[in-house]
Amino acid sequence: MNDDSSGTHNSAAYGSTVGIQAEVVHNSNVFIHPDATPQEKYKVGVRFLEDGVPSRARDMISDAIAHGHDNAEVRFHWVLAMLSARAYHDLSTEELHRLHHASGLVRTYAEGEWKDALRVAFELLAMLSSTDGETGRVLERLRALSPRQHDAILDHLDLVLTGGLKDSLWAENRERAETTRFGNDRVQRVWAYFEPDPIGPRALPPRPSTAAAAQAALPVRAGLFVVVTAFLWILALVADPAAAGIELLVALGAGLTAAHFGRRWWYQEHQLKARNHESHSPHAGDPASTGDGFTNRVRHSFDHYFSTRVPNGFAPHEWLGHTVHIRNSLAAEIALLYRESRISVDRVNWLIRYLAEDARNRHNNGTLFDHRHQNQTPAVAKALCVVALIALGITTLALLGTVVSGAGASQMLLAIVAVGGAVWSGRAAASSWLEARGEEHRLAEETQEYQERLTARQVAYQNWKSVLDTTRPSELEMETWLTCDKTLFVDEALRHYQLTWRDLITHTILMTPARPYKRGRVKGGPWRYSRYNFRLFLVTQDGVREISTEFDFTDAKRGNEQRSNYRFDALSSVQVTERTHVGYDLELILTNGPARNIRVKDADSHQLAPDENAQEIAEINLNAAGFIHTFRLLEGIAADGKGWIERNNPNNLPPFRAAD
Repeated sequence: MNDDSSGTHNSAAYGSTVGIQAEVVHNSNVFIHPDATPQEKYKVGVRFLEDGVPSRARDMISDAIAHGHDNAEVRFHWVLAMLSARAYHDLSTEELHRLHHASGLVRTYAEGEWKDALRVAFELLAMLSSTDGETGRVLERLRALSPRQHDAILDHLDLVLTGGLKDSLWAENRERAETTRFGNDRVQRVWAYFEPDPIGPRALPPRPSTAAAAQAALPVRAGLFVVVTAFLWILALVADPAAAGIELLVALGAGLTAAHFGRRWWYQEHQLKARNHESHSPHAGDPASTGDGFTNRVRHSFDHYFSTRVPNGFAPHEWLGHTVHIRNSLAAEIALLYRESRISVDRVNWLIRYLAEDARNRHNNGTLFDHRHQNQTPAVAKALCVVALIALGITTLALLGTVVSGAGASQMLLAIVAVGGAVWSGRAAASSWLEARGEEHRLAEETQEYQERLTARQVAYQNWKSVLDTTRPSELEMETWLTCDKTLFVDEALRHYQLTWRDLITHTILMTPARPYKRGRVKGGPWRYSRYNFRLFLVTQDGVREISTEFDFTDAKRGNEQRSNYRFDALSSVQVTERTHVGYDLELILTNGPARNIRVKDADSHQLAPDENAQEIAEINLNAAGFIHTFRLLEGIAADGKGWIERNNPNNLPPFRAAD
């Protein structure tokens, strides 16, 4: 269902800056109003934690605790938020002090499952450098927790748990990732996350009526016609009453017949000329004729969808040629309706796709060009109108002959003038009458068509929105799938290098966008990408092993995998460059090779909502990418080499001691 109307392909060189192909921002269902209660702030904090935004979760839950909402469940999620996506050495002295203080509060909470889970979390933190015998009891208690609490601890303490402790948990962690990775119909639903929220349906309203001028002129012209005709008939009546009576009746009948059948004929011809004029001679001010960026994208989108929605018996190029005028007209309409600032054509593609499908369906049932044939004047009506006009002309000449036959020279001249005046005023009156009645008919017809078009588009909009609402994954689902992908990627790397967690000092994953990609996020959340570049750093006593791979998030397929190994002293320096309109770049410099530039994230200032803070969103995205932990790790290694490794070896870390 996710048609790529752009048809773009990115072949830019590594490290170059190219345009983002698709990006959307969805409204978040995580709201916090200024007068929120501590309980409401806590619930929002838990949602942020589950959605992979631990920094916001820490703020929300800490605020709830500060305002008196504190129990075992709240503290459990607070501890997870403090440790999520962070290694033990990432914690500051002040944060360790807060964790130590919180551990002393455990005994004050009411007994229950949340107190058990909180106690297990602190015991795991205290067992980081303990022997297997000491950790066995804690692992048993961890496995005894509910699946929700057990899985939450494994997910959010991923970087804290190391060594033998993690070795004991890794098999079940890997099995859980394999089971959940493609759960909830991932492959068939991920596309909807990167679909923009469709903009509402619109249709061109009827053109304003221009009948006022014709209606204003009609009484004068009709009055003049009546006066002149009456004068001519009086002259004929004086000359020959019998002939004048017959001619009058014939003239009235012919005139009424011509008016009855000619009105519809005139209206159809007038409308056809107007349509042809609009389709072939667009006004200079019309946005469809300006060729601006939005209009061109609309045209390209129409070309794409018409070429993929083709009736049977047509080749795509034949169908495009057959519908060129229809596409031009529709493109002009859509460009006019939606041409406004910060509106992407991606938000209108649902309507363009519907119009292409509607054109195909109308062709299949024979009504594609029905405006050319709809209500066309029958040949019989046209013939009757022509005969009536001829009869009216002959009768007028006969009436003139009747006047001449019984009149003198002066009356003859008056009769000729009267006939000329009757013809001119009659034509003028008929023109005003036809224009006024035609505009009334056009306005009624276009109003009905407008209501029908708008109703059909509203139905199509609701159908598409319903598909997106039911298909689009939640933030929790996206985060869960991503966590499973990272887990299995790490597991494959450990298997390849034949390493266990006991062999690792630490590890980190940097997730960066892989071009070309689509990206999307909810308000207040991190960017998520359709294609990632996973870069895993495994730090052992022997050095650093780096594995990178491109990763398609839809089906979890990987490609272009690269591996490299280097000693601690080979990492010369690590630098970060922030460019406001481009994004963040990480430069990794080795002593025995060229510098490597890694695009960590693209700029997103133009995609911020008015109530979003640019610095806060940037921090959320950098944390979600694993950048903060990765940068600290690589920077520490580059600065101190093996000395940093020795200081941060799990076996050498100062133990976390829970409060008595």
